Amino acid sequence: MPYRRIVLAAHGGPEQLHWVTEPLLPTPGPGEVRVRVLAAGTGFTDTIIRRGRYPGVKQKPPLTPGYDIVGVVDAVGPGVDRWRVGQRVADMPIIGGYSEYLLRPAASLVAVPDDCDPAEAVCLPLSFVTAWQMLTRVAKLRAGQSVLIHGASGATGTALLVLGRHLGLRLIGTCSASKAGLLREHGCEVIDYRREDIAARVAELTGNGVDAVFDAIGGRHWDLSMRCLRPGGLLVGYGAQNIARGDEPLMPVLLGFAKLMLLWKLLPTGGRRTAFYNIQTLRQQQPGWYADDLGHLLDLLRQGLIQPVVAGRLPLSQAADVHRRIDAGEVSGKLVLEPFGTGHP
Repeated sequence: MPYRRIVLAAHGGPEQLHWVTEPLLPTPGPGEVRVRVLAAGTGFTDTIIRRGRYPGVKQKPPLTPGYDIVGVVDAVGPGVDRWRVGQRVADMPIIGGYSEYLLRPAASLVAVPDDCDPAEAVCLPLSFVTAWQMLTRVAKLRAGQSVLIHGASGATGTALLVLGRHLGLRLIGTCSASKAGLLREHGCEVIDYRREDIAARVAELTGNGVDAVFDAIGGRHWDLSMRCLRPGGLLVGYGAQNIARGDEPLMPVLLGFAKLMLLWKLLPTGGRRTAFYNIQTLRQQQPGWYADDLGHLLDLLRQGLIQPVVAGRLPLSQAADVHRRIDAGEVSGKLVLEPFGTGHP
């Protein structure tokens, strides 16, 4: 039986993403499951992989992008007892998700309740787990504390908004003026990063800074984030978008990492602390946390206690157009690719 997938022919722009037909479905081997993909998440990380700038992917093109998926177990290989055909599952394959079908290790899957919308559920494996772990396991924030979220309209930014509100945090977020309405809908105080002095505005709003800053921009931007913290506050870096986009030379970015990981831990900073978060590193160090946290978030979704921001649902064949929109900064929340259409069983 043939199936279709997106293939990245070479590192570069969205034009390198091609819609291809494969002649035969892959057969699951021992310990593997074949998943029929109902929803494939998209995001900035996929565009970094497309450019060849993501350190977590060593494989060279041709390859199929797609960091996170929700689907249905379609077939199981020898030795797989935990999963049965027809069960809904989620996973974070890093690559491979832009496909109608893919093989995954049975041990990496997490069960998804049948009554969860796949397009909403696929927002959780990467963006929401990242946000949840930074809020609760890294920063260990409590209700009433304050946070600054840079790029609060993006996939992880909106996840931080949704979960921060659920946890009872005071939310301050940066975005462009055109996206301010979305932030306000989530109870967030807005700073227009193009027109306002972010550190001065944070000081005006809080008096002495926020309890935590979440910054995926990196490089020189982490200096700004440190100035937004109260004494004893925590800066959580979780990416270096400037270098991924090519917006900043390598040396300032490396200096930013040196400050975050070493210098600011040694030099007087008024008690301000730093941490760097990477979802794959933490999953390797604490494998049980990922499944526990994703399972908890899926339960919150099933109960209607959280609602991810789904920016749109598109056919898998439109992956290149989705990447163009992400590259242009047009997306608020997460665009979802649906290989078999909305609501397909």
